Amino acid sequence: MTEEHASTQKHKIIDRFLVKLTQDQPQMYYAPTAEIARSIYMMIKEHTNRLSVEEQALVRHLTIEEIQGLLGFHLK
Repeated sequence: MTEEHASTQKHKIIDRFLVKLTQDQPQMYYAPTAEIARSIYMMIKEHTNRLSVEEQALVRHLTIEEIQGLLGFHLK
């Protein structure tokens, strides 16, 4: 898997968790990006077993900061 493909796949996984998060907790739509990233990070850790083996390998070492970057809101 190329790095570009891996990044795209990570982004799709993050987007799926983001949809679930905002469905379960609509108030998160207005939360700071850092809080959203933290919540997604916790969801990934709690639900890793629901991901395919390939997806698990992609997100296993994701950090909150990487999730922020993938969300496209992280400002440096």
